[in-house]
Amino acid sequence: MSTSKNSVNKKKELTEEQLAVIRSKGDVAINAVAGSGKTTTIIEYAVSRPSSSSILYLAFNRSVKMEAAKKFEARGLKNVRVETAHSLAFDYVVRGSGYKIRQKDLNTHEIVELLGLRSSGEKHNEYILANHISKFISFFCNSNKKKVQELNYLDLITDPTAKTFVRKHYPEIELGTRQLLAKMEKREIDIPHDFYLKKFQLLCPKLPYDYILFDEAQDASAAMLDVFVKQKAIKVIVGDTHQQIYGWRHAVNSLEKTGFKTLQLSTSFRFPQDIADLATEVLYWKEHLGDHQPVPITGKGAPVKVKTNATIARTNLGLLLNAIEYITNNRKIKGIYFEGNFNSYTYADEGASLYDVLNLANNKPDKIRDKLISSMRNLEELEEYIEKTEDPQLAMMVEVVKEYGDEIYDIMRSLKKLHIGDEDREKADMIFSTVHRAKGMEYDTVHLVNDFISENKLKKAKGEAASKNEKPDLVRLNEEINLLYVALTRAKHHLHIPDMLMPEGFRNSPVIFRTDTKEEKAKKKPGDPQKPLRTAPVNRAFENSRRKDTTNESGKPWSAFQDEELTILYENFNSIADMADHFGRTKGAIIVRLKRLGLMD
Repeated sequence: MSTSKNSVNKKKELTEEQLAVIRSKGDVAINAVAGSGKTTTIIEYAVSRPSSSSILYLAFNRSVKMEAAKKFEARGLKNVRVETAHSLAFDYVVRGSGYKIRQKDLNTHEIVELLGLRSSGEKHNEYILANHISKFISFFCNSNKKKVQELNYLDLITDPTAKTFVRKHYPEIELGTRQLLAKMEKREIDIPHDFYLKKFQLLCPKLPYDYILFDEAQDASAAMLDVFVKQKAIKVIVGDTHQQIYGWRHAVNSLEKTGFKTLQLSTSFRFPQDIADLATEVLYWKEHLGDHQPVPITGKGAPVKVKTNATIARTNLGLLLNAIEYITNNRKIKGIYFEGNFNSYTYADEGASLYDVLNLANNKPDKIRDKLISSMRNLEELEEYIEKTEDPQLAMMVEVVKEYGDEIYDIMRSLKKLHIGDEDREKADMIFSTVHRAKGMEYDTVHLVNDFISENKLKKAKGEAASKNEKPDLVRLNEEINLLYVALTRAKHHLHIPDMLMPEGFRNSPVIFRTDTKEEKAKKKPGDPQKPLRTAPVNRAFENSRRKDTTNESGKPWSAFQDEELTILYENFNSIADMADHFGRTKGAIIVRLKRLGLMD
């Protein structure tokens, strides 16, 4: 056994739960809460195994792989191979095979051309078919099935309009899926990453290792889990069942599907007990969906000096709108940072940009670059396409275009101008991220955007399904709770959370700030990191004097009185959203007027 003095000293710092994992024998599943030191535990597990044994460590993505490799190397472990599922499959399937890899999945326009799809009388029928074929390919490649016919693609569809379309065209969608997969197999077209991972699973590989350690396994696909469980090696699977947030990428809750003995890591070294208690309370919402086995979380995070402030949203739309409000309401910002490529927040996966949607709305087809968007005659046709394909990214772009119109050009320029490089990330006044991009990250202070599910929304969704004699989508609702849990557990010390997301009756806390109550907003001091960066409420002095019916104010000329009122509200740090609501106009109209009054650049 490898029991160096260094490893012995390290073990003295470990919790009893961590030591139980290290001393375990046979296959084991480890359910680890956020910030519980699971990678450290896995490394110490590897240190405690015979140095003559061969060990494979599987990471969820490349960044986790690189970080883990450094840690294993620092511990002097030369018998550990660190890979991702895809890098392992690439070596096994692609290298020397003649396959050529494409970095992105086929887009709808490419699929239309490859399969020769036609509209058959319905508007944009060929593009809608191609969209569903693309999704079906991903569904199959991430499954553990041997044939496309063994899956029911309808299981993925929730929107009634989309479901009607898929039922009507199911044979065409399934046939197109099989045809494209055949073209990939014959090397007629380049293959996406999911294809060679699927081929890896279908080849039933026998991996030459004594131990396989599978990290972040709650995000694993059924295809990769199938490869893992069939190995003869001693298997350790690690993850957090409550951090599974990639169901849309066909992740399965792997920890619960292995049947292995389960051990817990319930102490978080990231955040204090108050945040741990809040996280536990949020997870109790799962009782509305069925049986829930709670794991009490212990928070042992130490106080930190605030260096990083982050705003985390559920959706791209929620984040983008919040970022716009942030830069328009805070005048002394030096820099902001978006996790991931900033352009990814304004481009859909298939390549359509926010500017393409804006040009469609403005009837400027000659300026539209994306072929799908250019095939649309107007915004209404695009919205019909979105409804039949359940495309959330395009839906987000439509909402932003409707809200801000031509002001998008200036807004995006302002955001890009303030955006700083990766090397200065920690110097940003605010880091912006969706919860998916924040996965695996941590920040000193976290501000949550009010676009996550609340307990009331959860109950409402369940009640609406019952009123229609339908089964609620328990998998989706469970994942929505997970998204809020992941977001709030990114905070190391301070958490600003909208009041409506707080569990009922949750106590006040010196590190958790409710940001939607009038009382909390009234305490706001510009630049104070201990106070929410949301703005103060609208000045109510005008409430009874002018606001009788503002529902039809949009497009009407501004009066001198309204200009005076707008100036006062802006100078009192009211948000664009509050002012838009107050005057019954869009946010874009408010920004335009503020510029004309010389109040904004």
